Amino acid sequence: MQDTIVASRYAKSVLLLAKEQNVLEFMVHDMALFAKVCDENHALVSTLKSPIIQHSKKLTILKKLFEGKVNPITIALFEIISRKNRETYLPQIAKEFGLQYRTMKSILSGTVTTSFPINDELRSQFKGIVSQAYGKEVVLEEMVNKEIIGGFILKVGDRQIDESIKNKLQRLKNKFKDNSYVAKY
Repeated sequence: MQDTIVASRYAKSVLLLAKEQNVLEFMVHDMALFAKVCDENHALVSTLKSPIIQHSKKLTILKKLFEGKVNPITIALFEIISRKNRETYLPQIAKEFGLQYRTMKSILSGTVTTSFPINDELRSQFKGIVSQAYGKEVVLEEMVNKEIIGGFILKVGDRQIDESIKNKLQRLKNKFKDNSYVAKY
């Protein structure tokens, strides 16, 4: 809980500063890039969380990875966080920043799960369905899960549409179990 509060406060401060400095879209890109790098690189997250590695060393690593690729405000954020010895919170700050940005812009977040990677046409259809239903822009995270066999699972907020073949087969199986038909032979 404490982690969430700390990350939320830093994310809010960065969001307000970026808006004030007219670099909000750059910061959205930077925070998304940082979150993606953290998701794909467990060693970086472990390094940031390690109490053994010096804070100055962590800052050096962050600068070498991101300097020249991100806005100077992002580097300044890394420096401030490092001075406060709170590098552990950086991945969570980046994710919280994205959430707060989407809330501020009234952008919905959702997840679409299919058994195969979707193309641009399907992606736009899913976004169109959600936009039409909610009247807002949507950002969809795409997941591939071969276990659903076919179809899709679309989640937005607390609502879910499960049109997967796996789910349909399970419903059919349950229907057969509940069948009270008794053969007379």
